[in-house]
Amino acid sequence: MKFLQIYTLISTFQLSYSAVGSIVQLIDNGYEDIVIAINPRIPENAMVIEKIKDMVTDASNYMFQATKQRLFIRSAKILIPNTWLSSNEYKRPKRESYDKADIIIADPFILGDFPYTLQYGGCGVEGKYIHLTPNFILNDKVLEIYGPRGRLFVHEWAHLRWGVFDEYNNDIPFYLSKQGNVEATRCPLSIDGSSKIEVCLGAKCDKENCEIDHTTGVYEEGCEFYPNKNQIAPESIMYNQALNPVNTFCDETNHNAEAPNEQNRLCNYQSTWEIIMKSKDMTTSSPVKSTSVVAPVFSLLQHKDRVVTLVLDVSGSMQQHDRISRMYQASEVFVMQIVEPGSYVGIVVFSNDATVKTKLVKIVDTFDREKLKLHLPKVASGGTNICAGVRMGFQVNKLLDGSTHGTEIVLLTDGEDTGITTCQTEVIDSGATIHTIALGLNADKGLEQLSSKTGGLNYYVSDYVDANSFIDSFSKITSSSGDITEKSIQIESTTATISPFQCMTGKVTIDNSVGNETFFLVTWNTEIPTIKLTDPNGKVYANDQFVSDPFSKSARLTLPGTAEKGQWDYSLCNNEVADQVLGLTVNSRASDPNVPPIVVQTFMNADTSSFPSPMIVYAVVTQGFSPVLGVKVTAIIEPQSGKIRTMQLLDNGSGADILKNDGIYSKYFTDFSGNGRYNLKVRVESQGQGRNLGLPKNQAIYLPGFVENGTIVSNPPRPKITIDDLNVGSFTRTASGEAFIVSNVPSGSLPDVFKPAKVTDLSAIIQAQQIVLFWTATGDDLDQGNVSMYDLRMSFSRQELLDDFESGTAINISSLTPLPAGSSEQFSFTPQNVTIKNGTFLYFALVAKDKVNQKSDPSNVATASLFIAKSSANDVSRSHITLFWTIVVAFKIAVTVL
Repeated sequence: MKFLQIYTLISTFQLSYSAVGSIVQLIDNGYEDIVIAINPRIPENAMVIEKIKDMVTDASNYMFQATKQRLFIRSAKILIPNTWLSSNEYKRPKRESYDKADIIIADPFILGDFPYTLQYGGCGVEGKYIHLTPNFILNDKVLEIYGPRGRLFVHEWAHLRWGVFDEYNNDIPFYLSKQGNVEATRCPLSIDGSSKIEVCLGAKCDKENCEIDHTTGVYEEGCEFYPNKNQIAPESIMYNQALNPVNTFCDETNHNAEAPNEQNRLCNYQSTWEIIMKSKDMTTSSPVKSTSVVAPVFSLLQHKDRVVTLVLDVSGSMQQHDRISRMYQASEVFVMQIVEPGSYVGIVVFSNDATVKTKLVKIVDTFDREKLKLHLPKVASGGTNICAGVRMGFQVNKLLDGSTHGTEIVLLTDGEDTGITTCQTEVIDSGATIHTIALGLNADKGLEQLSSKTGGLNYYVSDYVDANSFIDSFSKITSSSGDITEKSIQIESTTATISPFQCMTGKVTIDNSVGNETFFLVTWNTEIPTIKLTDPNGKVYANDQFVSDPFSKSARLTLPGTAEKGQWDYSLCNNEVADQVLGLTVNSRASDPNVPPIVVQTFMNADTSSFPSPMIVYAVVTQGFSPVLGVKVTAIIEPQSGKIRTMQLLDNGSGADILKNDGIYSKYFTDFSGNGRYNLKVRVESQGQGRNLGLPKNQAIYLPGFVENGTIVSNPPRPKITIDDLNVGSFTRTASGEAFIVSNVPSGSLPDVFKPAKVTDLSAIIQAQQIVLFWTATGDDLDQGNVSMYDLRMSFSRQELLDDFESGTAINISSLTPLPAGSSEQFSFTPQNVTIKNGTFLYFALVAKDKVNQKSDPSNVATASLFIAKSSANDVSRSHITLFWTIVVAFKIAVTVL
C-alpha cells in the first residue's frame, strides 16, 4: 500500500527535469546566463551578433509585460564559433558550449525559417533548445510572418522554460464548435479574422470564402485563417504573438477548451497561463513594483582549440577483471580515432599520487596519435587519490595558455576515495568540464558530483565483458563545438559470447551521410578470431589487413579516403576450444561537409530515481535538425547486476512519447534490477523506403497573411517539401547515454505499483448511427504490456467528463480484447437512447485498468459531431463553377485550334 500511495502522488504531476545542460539561473526575477550559440557553419557576420542583442533586449521588455511584471532577462552569453576571426571583445568561455546552448542559430537541413523549440517532456516540463535560422535573425521580411523577433523569442521561451504548448494546430486548423460554428483552432475565440482559400482560374488567383466539406463538417482542405492585423483582445502569445495588441497568455477566463490543440491535449485543457503560473520560475517570483527593466548585459565568448587530458586510474584494483587492459583498449580508441584533429591531448595517471605521462600533444596526423598511444598505462598498483589526478590534469591543461577555462578532463576510476570532496571547490572554480567514467561496483559515489557541477558527461562501465560500454563511453566524449561534421559517429557497437568454432556474423551499413575516416575495430577476450569483412563491391578484408594489438586484445582496419557506401558483411569466428566474447565497433565521420550526418542522442528524463518513480528513456534521431521518422530504436539498459534489459522505443505520441512523428522515440522504464548505477545505450536501424525526414514539431505559426482595413495582405506561401526528397535510405547507428542511479528498489520481485499510462489520442467519429472510436493502446505498466480492460464513458458535456469521469454514461466495451501497448485500437457501437441527428455533439473519455485494478488517469476528451450543411436547389458550389469555366476555356481552345 505504501508503494501505491507514493506512486499515486508521483503520477499526479508530470515527470519533470531541467533543460539538458542549461546553465540558466533565475535570480531576483531576472534570467542570467542564457547561452545563445552560433553554428560554426554560419559565415562571419557582425550583424548576426547585433540582431541577437536587439532580439533579446526586446524580448526582455515583452516578457516582463507578458508575465505581469515578474520576469525579464538580465544577462545572456553569445557563443561565437571558432571559425570566426578572433577579437579582443571575445572572452574565453568556461563551461558554455554549443551542445548545451539554450538557443541555437543554425541553418536548417530542410529549407525554411521555421522557429521551433525541441520539447520531449509533458506539460510543464522544460524543453532542450530553441532553434532559429540565420535568415530569421537577419532578414526583416520574416517579421511579416512571425512578428517582431523579441515577441517570437518569448513565444519559444514559454515552450522551453515553462513547458506549455501551441494553441493552434497545423494538422487540424479548423473544428466544429458546440454552437455548430466552424472555428479556427485558436485561443481566445475573440481573435477575429477571415477564412479564405486561394482559387485560381488560369493565371488569375483570388482569395475566396471557404466552403464546408460535407464529409467533415468543417472548411475544405486548403482553407486558411487570416486574422485581423489589429485585434481588441491582448491574448494570446501561444497562438500568434505577431498580432497587435497581443502581449499576454490565455488564462482560465478566456481559454478555449474546445480547440483541438496540443495545449489542451497535453495539459488536460488547462490554459497556458495556469501552467506557467505553476512553474518554479513563477512560484518563486513575485511581481516587482517597477514598470520597466534594465537592458540585458551581453557577453561574447569564443572557444579556441579543444584541450582535453585523460586522467586514468592505475591503482591496484585496476588489475582485477582485466580492467587495465580494457581501459587501455578503450582509451586507445579515443586517442587513435575519436578525438578530433587539431585537439590538444594530455595523459595523467594516478594511484596514491598523480604522474604526468605526457604533456599536451596537438593532434595533426597519425604520428601524433601514435605518440600519445605509447603513453597509455598498462600496469596498475597502489591506492586511489582522485583529487591528485584531477589537480594534475588541471596543471596539464594550463600548459597551453595558462588557463583551465573551457578545457576538459576525462576522469576514469574504479575505486573509492574518502578525500574526493576536498577538491570540489577547485573543480568548480577551474572553469573546466570533467567527464567521469565509473568502472565497476565500487567506483566512488562522488564521481557524479564532479561531472554534474562542471557540466560534464558521466558514464558507468560494468565488469561484464559481454558489453561494449567501455569503448562506447569514450566514443561519446566528442567536441562540443557544434561542427557535427568533425565528430566521429558510431555506426555499430555489438558484442556476443561465441561458442567454440562458431562465428558472429552480421552487416553494417555505411550510408550516404558518412564514410570518411571509417574504422572497423574487432575485440576479443582470449585470442584473435578469424576476421572476414566484405565491402559492398565484394572486396574482402581479412586478419592480415587489420592491425592487431595483443595487449588491448583488439584489431583495427582504418579505411583510407571515403568508405564504399552500402552494406558491409562481417564474420568473426572463434577458433578457441572455449567460449569467448567477440565484439565489433564501427565509427565514421561525415563524407560531405555540406550534408550533416544522421546522429542519435539518448538520455533519461533524470539522472537519479527513487523507486517507485518510473523513468523515461529518450532517443532523438535527426539529420541536421530534421527528425528521422519510421526507424527501429532499441534501448539497451545494463544495471550493476549485469542483467541487460532491452526495450523498443516508439515515436507514436502515446505513453511516454508526447508527440507523434517528431523524431523523439520514448518509453517508460520500470524494470529495475537492484540499486546503483545503470548505463544506457540505443541502437537505431533503418531499412530502405518509408524512413523519411520530417519537419520539427512545435513550429511557430506560419501566418499566411492578415486582414488590414478589410483587405487581405498575403505573405509568401509556406515552402513545400516533397517526400521523395526526404528519404534517408538504410543506415544503422548506436549511441550511449549517460549513467543514471536508482535507489530504494526492494529486493525480490517488484510489487505491481505502476498503473496504465493515460490515453492521450482518443478520437471519435459518427458513421450513420454508429460511433467509431480510435486510440493507441496503453499498457498494464504505464506504456508496456496489455491492460485488462477499458472503461468508456459518454456525455453530452465535455466539462462533465473533465470534472467527474464516472458521472458519464458507461458504454459496454467488454467485447474489446485490449491489444499490446502501442497498438492501434478501434471500437464501434450504437448508442442507446440517443438519436443521432444534425447538430449532435457527443463527448467520450476512457480509463484503462490493469490486472490489479489500478486505473489510468482519464484520457483526453474526444468529440463526435454530426453537421449537415443546409443547401437548396439554387445553391451552386465553387467546384461546379470552376468545372463550368474549365469546360468553357477548353471549348474556346479547341475552337481556336480548329
